[in-house]
Amino acid sequence: MKAVTYNQYGPPEVLRLSEVEKPRAKANEVLVSVRTSTVNRTDCACLRAKPFIMRFFMGLLKPKNPILGTEFTGVVEAIGGSVDTFKVGDKVFGFDDSGASSYAEYLTISKNKGVCTMPEDNSFLTISGSIEGSHYAYNFINKVDLKEADKVLVYGASGSIGTAMVQLLNYFGTDITAVCNTKNLELVKSLGAIKVIDYTTTDFTKTDEKYDFVFDCVGKSSFGQCKPLLKPGGTFISSELGWMCENLLFSLITALFGRLPWQTGKKVKFPYPPNIKRSVLLVKKLIEEGRFRAVIDRVYSLEQIADAFQYVETEQKTGNVVITIAPKDK
Repeated sequence: MKAVTYNQYGPPEVLRLSEVEKPRAKANEVLVSVRTSTVNRTDCACLRAKPFIMRFFMGLLKPKNPILGTEFTGVVEAIGGSVDTFKVGDKVFGFDDSGASSYAEYLTISKNKGVCTMPEDNSFLTISGSIEGSHYAYNFINKVDLKEADKVLVYGASGSIGTAMVQLLNYFGTDITAVCNTKNLELVKSLGAIKVIDYTTTDFTKTDEKYDFVFDCVGKSSFGQCKPLLKPGGTFISSELGWMCENLLFSLITALFGRLPWQTGKKVKFPYPPNIKRSVLLVKKLIEEGRFRAVIDRVYSLEQIADAFQYVETEQKTGNVVITIAPKDK
């Protein structure tokens, strides 16, 4: 089968279109004929093994798994002997942040991981890009006591996580202020933001508004910058570890000392552990109810995947970048 492989960490130029052996489903796995995948920040981090700590899981000197890709849509071609939740011919979509090897014509995935049947009356392309950002966004939300009408600021609202975050927060009935660039102001409003701040003209940290939660979906701010924006008892969550893993450290410190009398109770939470299956099932429900849509910026073929990585690394994408993989049916 065709697959995009890499044998060393580095820039997109290290990616190669190769012929590799087709995988076989183990007893608890499904074999999926892949139709689409995506290129996202997780994939870019895996390609370059940055931050360095990733090498302890992916391979210290070179990748253990030569096929990248975390998100996919496709058709079940075969099932293992203990699989009773899927059948051959099912249209499925899924995500595995530890690596799904989805830059290939076929992949295998455990029935217990983040995979389920696609919402009916949707094409592979429209479903593409619906999980990765949604999973990370929901993994913020389920770490806090979010209530209807809470005021939430979403920084980086036009990316994969951000566009999903705005839609999920809208579903939960919160008051959303979104921060994005000029070209995406109307898009973010259409997804459910009540107020939008254009970061190219306005410093969002200087606003007089106070929020119950500040969600940094691009990992480019810090607790120090956003702390003045929080109400007493408010929470900051970032999609990144932060400088010198500061967000992990602050999550421990604020949990231990945030309730002291001279403190305001403002805290940092770290979005772990994840539950991908729960995220996938929620996304499916919302798509079926017409309350969620994947925002797609560009579509590339498998042969153009290096170009897709280069574009994602510009950090200018809106929503998701999709990779199509033959056969190109609906």
